[in-house]
Amino acid sequence: MDFYDLVSSRSSLRSFIKEKPVPDDMLRRILNAGRMAPSAKNLQPWTFKVVSSPDKLQEIYPCYPADWIQSAPHLLFVTGRPDEAWIRKYDGYNSIETDLTIALDHIILAATWEGLATCWIEAFDPALLRTALALNDDEVLFAFTPIGYPAADAKPRPKTRKNLDDIILFL
Repeated sequence: MDFYDLVSSRSSLRSFIKEKPVPDDMLRRILNAGRMAPSAKNLQPWTFKVVSSPDKLQEIYPCYPADWIQSAPHLLFVTGRPDEAWIRKYDGYNSIETDLTIALDHIILAATWEGLATCWIEAFDPALLRTALALNDDEVLFAFTPIGYPAADAKPRPKTRKNLDDIILFL
């Protein structure tokens, strides 16, 4: 599979094999892809948190309203601190969300390459999740993904994308 096939084949899946955890060496390869992601001024303001403990997973589940997430053997969070991210001097723009997005995207693409299922999630209760993960006051988290082997019934939703010519402008 080449890079373009990988990008095209990536989809959000919502059914996992709970009893089949991802091997540690594979998780580390995937997390290393996140580590290699570009960040503004190469500051790498992220921390990767992998939750696999049944007790911790049970604590996190109330943060997300859909039951399907409970089929994933792991939940993967990319957190960061805005004070460790680059700030553009002209307007004060802080790159933390951009940097964390790129890292999580690299992780999701690497997981897809490994034959695993993921699903980008932002619809969570941030206060409950902050408590469950014991995040520091200065840590931010705006998206996470379940990760695991796809179940036999895991079917991607139809992929709809805008027409390329509708979203590009060559100047």
